[in-house]
Amino acid sequence: MSFFERLAGRIEEVDSVVCVGLDPDPSRIPEHLRDRDLPRWAFNRRIIDATHSHAAAYKPNAAFYEDPDGWRALTETIAYAHGKDVPVILDAKRADIGNTARQYAKLVDPDHSHSADAITVNPYMGRDSLEPFLLQEGIGVFVLCRTSNPGGSDLQDLELASGEAVYERVAALCDLWNANGNVGLVVGATAPEEIEELREQVPDLPFLVPGVGSQGGDAEAAVEFGLSEGVGVVNSSRGIIFAGEQDSERRSGIDGESDDFAKAAGEAAKRLKKRLNRYR
Repeated sequence: MSFFERLAGRIEEVDSVVCVGLDPDPSRIPEHLRDRDLPRWAFNRRIIDATHSHAAAYKPNAAFYEDPDGWRALTETIAYAHGKDVPVILDAKRADIGNTARQYAKLVDPDHSHSADAITVNPYMGRDSLEPFLLQEGIGVFVLCRTSNPGGSDLQDLELASGEAVYERVAALCDLWNANGNVGLVVGATAPEEIEELREQVPDLPFLVPGVGSQGGDAEAAVEFGLSEGVGVVNSSRGIIFAGEQDSERRSGIDGESDDFAKAAGEAAKRLKKRLNRYR
């Protein structure tokens, strides 16, 4: 079964397209968890327990795990998410050539239960830098196309001699690279008209849509144009996992000994699920 078939099954099972970003900034982990052996794992476990019934997928960002204890925390997190039957997208934005690319591709090994099920990759170096990922039929490969950050337009909007923008060329190439049915696009929710245009251009590619949470992206466009045959996910990271910080007076679970932060995350995931489902 392909990654996108498994993702479709998960979406149907929980009636949700919410992807929960697991970005455990150490400075924002509640005090009572910081003395644990692996604070990031302790934090993530509680978030997963609180949100898994609303999560179509989890998306840990590798930047928050790239140290010895962090990799251990990530391994535990992936295994625990799999135990809840939730697929994991590793937001690593990797790409390179030759042996380096093949090493990066080991981050998503379909035969290893502790490996992620999908990965984000950077297309800047071209097809050969992505080949080790594209050839793995059992994984998902989300290619950065039109990102939600303000500086994304510095390169992605540049017009080529053909008259198309760079991000449009990326989408067209990904359509060609999708021979194994394992390619999707990362398309930010902060430019809804571009999501619509890209959906028309590549009707069969699922989108991973960030930017709906703290970045204030367009939820309706994210769902209407982000899904292909009902498959695709809309990510929120800080807006869910640090939802408890929004109560500035009580500081739910941040300064105390309780796990109210996890309850707040679960409620935030549920709210986003309901919000997105209005447009499905």
